Amino acid sequence: MNKKIYRWAFVLFWFVLLPLGLTTLTISLLGADSVAFANAVTGQVSWFVREQKLPSIIIFFTLYEALIYGMRYSLPLAAQVGVAGRPGLPKESRKDFEHAGQLLDEVQQVLRKNKLEVDKGLSSQKRSEVDVAMQSLESAMAAPSFSIEVFEDAYDEAAAVASKHLNPWQRSEVREYTESIIIAVGVALLLRAFVVEAFKIPSGSMLPTLQINDHIFVNKFTYGPTIPFMKSRILSDLPPQRGDVIVFEFPDDNPANPRQNFIKRAMALPGDILETRGQHPVINGWMVPHCRVGTYEKKETHSGYGSKSELFVEFINDYAYLTMYENYDPDQGPELGEPYRVAPGEFWVMGDNRNNSSDSRRWHQGKGGGVPFDNVKGRAMFVWLSFDDDADRFLPVTWDRLFTNVMGAPRLPKEAPESLKKGIARCLTQRPENTTPPPPNQARLRARVE
Repeated sequence: MNKKIYRWAFVLFWFVLLPLGLTTLTISLLGADSVAFANAVTGQVSWFVREQKLPSIIIFFTLYEALIYGMRYSLPLAAQVGVAGRPGLPKESRKDFEHAGQLLDEVQQVLRKNKLEVDKGLSSQKRSEVDVAMQSLESAMAAPSFSIEVFEDAYDEAAAVASKHLNPWQRSEVREYTESIIIAVGVALLLRAFVVEAFKIPSGSMLPTLQINDHIFVNKFTYGPTIPFMKSRILSDLPPQRGDVIVFEFPDDNPANPRQNFIKRAMALPGDILETRGQHPVINGWMVPHCRVGTYEKKETHSGYGSKSELFVEFINDYAYLTMYENYDPDQGPELGEPYRVAPGEFWVMGDNRNNSSDSRRWHQGKGGGVPFDNVKGRAMFVWLSFDDDADRFLPVTWDRLFTNVMGAPRLPKEAPESLKKGIARCLTQRPENTTPPPPNQARLRARVE
């Protein structure tokens, strides 16, 4: 038992903690905006590390992991805990010892998976040669008094016999690696195309629900997966619902502009009439219920800049979520182009940071516009990683945001005042009975059809 504990501690230190520590130090040094990185090459590296933290972490962690793994036979205490073979094994024999163990596993797997073919294709004499060679190698590896000469002879004989008699059923190392890589890439692409895709939040348009540099997973199956290289859906009768946080391609008809991924909250569905009163959304003449939480001041650590916003909890259907209004004006009149009527096959979106969001209200020179169902990528699931660029530490991970449910209960960052957190709790206890908008009443409301 003690040996297993030591082995796990050895692996944890050398293959997890050390590469993670080296990665953290590297990201901290390369991400520093200093004179040391003034030339063209290092300047580009420094810029990439600052702007793309997650890919940088993956790259450097993989490099350090590969470097340490390549030195595994020479690591301190490797032989004592059995990572480099067996205790007392000379360094020059550690690689062959590991390969010998892999050969034994491979032969056992071949004989098990291809039993009928092997029994039919090998004579009893050849099968006996294989069994004897493998048993001799296994005995040499496990002998109480290890002999390099005996082990090397047994290993050479076993490798020759396996190659001679089992070659039709053996796969080359290159083929195994190739097949493993192809399968891994294929599975990843299928998952990305049909099930889950990762996205990074680059702006504050969905504050405070989503913070800048949040990395989220998006469920692509919710509204029916799209067929690769096409916008058609396998299931076309699963449209977005009001309140869903959705990732979609920006609905730009100009083919010269690259498609950008946006994330907003769906507010109005086909046929709905959307307008605002006092900056709050009104759907079919029904104001979305809201409860004031308080004044939220977000300060940037390095710049010292702070912005004040009024914070509200909104209720629509089964959802309760936070919205914020910078320069809040409860007496503000309708926006340009209001009221809006949502066209068939589209839905209208708004950012939770209501006065700092490029959304349906502001598209097409302020005339407004919807998002076609075909542009939808999926519904936001949860935050799986988050960074805070203002944090003064090596690896500025915002740990308290990990696994935050985007569609779950409204919450603020941990550094938010306690009074605001109590305000959210208070608002949730005052949830109104009716949170579903009525159907559009065209006889009562006038809207310009876009």
